[in-house]
Amino acid sequence: MKKILFAASEGNPFIKTGGLADVVGALPKYLDKKQFDVRVILPKYMCIPEHLKQKMTYVTEFYADMPRGQEYIGIYETVSEGIHYYFIDNEHYFAGDSPYHQVFEDVNKFAFFSRAVLASLPVLGFCPSILHCHDWQAALIPVFLKEFYKGDPFYRNTKTILTIHNQKFQGRWVIHDIENCRDLPDSCRYQAMEAYGESNFLKAGILYADRVTTVSKTYAEEIQHQDGGEGLDGVMRQVSGKLSGIVNGIDYEEYDPLHDHFLPSHFSIKSISRKKRCKELLQQEIGLKQDPTAMVIGIVSRMTEQKGFDLVNYVMEEMINTMHVQVAILGTGEGRFQDSFRFFAQKYPGKVSALITYSEGLAHKIYAGADAFLMPSQFEPCGLSQLISMRYGTIPIVRETGGLKDTVKAYNEIWHTGTGFSFAHYNADEMMSIIRYAYSVFWDKPKEWKAMAKRCMEEDHSWGNSAQKYESLYLGLF
Repeated sequence: MKKILFAASEGNPFIKTGGLADVVGALPKYLDKKQFDVRVILPKYMCIPEHLKQKMTYVTEFYADMPRGQEYIGIYETVSEGIHYYFIDNEHYFAGDSPYHQVFEDVNKFAFFSRAVLASLPVLGFCPSILHCHDWQAALIPVFLKEFYKGDPFYRNTKTILTIHNQKFQGRWVIHDIENCRDLPDSCRYQAMEAYGESNFLKAGILYADRVTTVSKTYAEEIQHQDGGEGLDGVMRQVSGKLSGIVNGIDYEEYDPLHDHFLPSHFSIKSISRKKRCKELLQQEIGLKQDPTAMVIGIVSRMTEQKGFDLVNYVMEEMINTMHVQVAILGTGEGRFQDSFRFFAQKYPGKVSALITYSEGLAHKIYAGADAFLMPSQFEPCGLSQLISMRYGTIPIVRETGGLKDTVKAYNEIWHTGTGFSFAHYNADEMMSIIRYAYSVFWDKPKEWKAMAKRCMEEDHSWGNSAQKYESLYLGLF
């Protein structure tokens, strides 16, 4: 049996700020337990909810040599949904009300975390066949493994995989200021780790890992080009032989319109007409006018330029004034976008609802109650929201980038195929044109719309498919 250890900065249900936590929390559950012993290791942040910390059991503590001297490392563990979790404890690094703070703090913190993971495993007696590291926060694990443990028999057969969830975030800082990297050889610090005069954790991990993956096939191609590579396109072309894209899945138990405990009304592909009740109750709850004929467009997202909110902001007046639509927006982010959508909600009461917060329950209700789901991202490594919306028969309108291009099949009115609507260029007029097209199908061809909603629900974007590809990747390393 192969032993797999996921190392990451966050994971459901313990700590979550984005899609990384969803992947780390879900994928291990879907891997074949007969072939793989899969465990997860995370930082023991003070901000983890107390009821979850109370479920953790103390394992051991010890001190390890690091550049600051002897550093305390505590280890806790628990089991959640059949998966064994370890937690690295050190309040000096993991205190605070958020897992992430200023970059200059975080680079040193996650360098410590990477070192602590490797120091802890011999103490635990768990020798992984594969260390599966996620994003820049765990990208130094392959580096420290090869630089500090290459002669250690414990790690002789351990391989490493680095998964890039978003190449925009790289862990960059002034080389000399990263205390927990000072004992790395200069050939590493000033070559593999260096990019544009700064230390770059992600670059180092990409070069040192045995395999590199990212979260969709299209994104794996995009990051090898200047427009999508975020400055590392040359590095990605250099390692293209060990790079692959595996699209994320979603947890079909958590997102199930027939059993979702957040929903006031349940439905399935066989009873999709009940979805109308979810729309009615959503309108009632969030202050939209009770109108079954209005096309409700849902958005659940961080409010940033990356997610296309400047485009949405640009066309909002035109959408509301020229079409019989309602817009439900849930999320937080940049102040300018929060303010603009509050303004639209005040200007168009009953037509726009701006929910400047994050609520898991409201998110589920929008996924289930909206007619269409708008996701016009500048770039999107994978995206989960379009997968969730399709699970609930809510038709996505997306830009053709990254995982959005890989997972949403454009509607073809001749062949009666497709699971959504898409546009190619990052342009507000082009986006508005495809929204108008979707609206015309919704309004003039209700049978076509319903058939497309059913095709969305027939799609299989569960973790089962993706897990099989990861299993092949794991076995291919031996």
